[in-house]
Amino acid sequence: MNRYCLALDLVNDDALIAEYEAHHRAVWPEIRASIKDAGITHMEIYRFGNRLMMIMETTGGFSFAAKASSDAANEKVQQWEQLMWKYQQAIPGAKPGEKWVLMERIFEL
Repeated sequence: MNRYCLALDLVNDDALIAEYEAHHRAVWPEIRASIKDAGITHMEIYRFGNRLMMIMETTGGFSFAAKASSDAANEKVQQWEQLMWKYQQAIPGAKPGEKWVLMERIFEL
């Protein structure tokens, strides 16, 4: 098992943040399936203000590149991602068009 932490910012608007959270209380079944099919066994998203942190646990064979390729070919995932851009904004330091940014672990106990 591997664990990854990623960060993303939301548009700093209370109404939009509430909508974003509502979408995540009712994630489309196709999105859940695409996550599991990619080898992600557990996922959590936390929020502080407009900053999000995602924790993912994956199988040993998980690949970000394979997930991206699969997502690009999945019409429902593309619809979800387009919808989410209404609420999301790149975190400072992200590459153009990049959403979730992989965080570097700096401490472990």
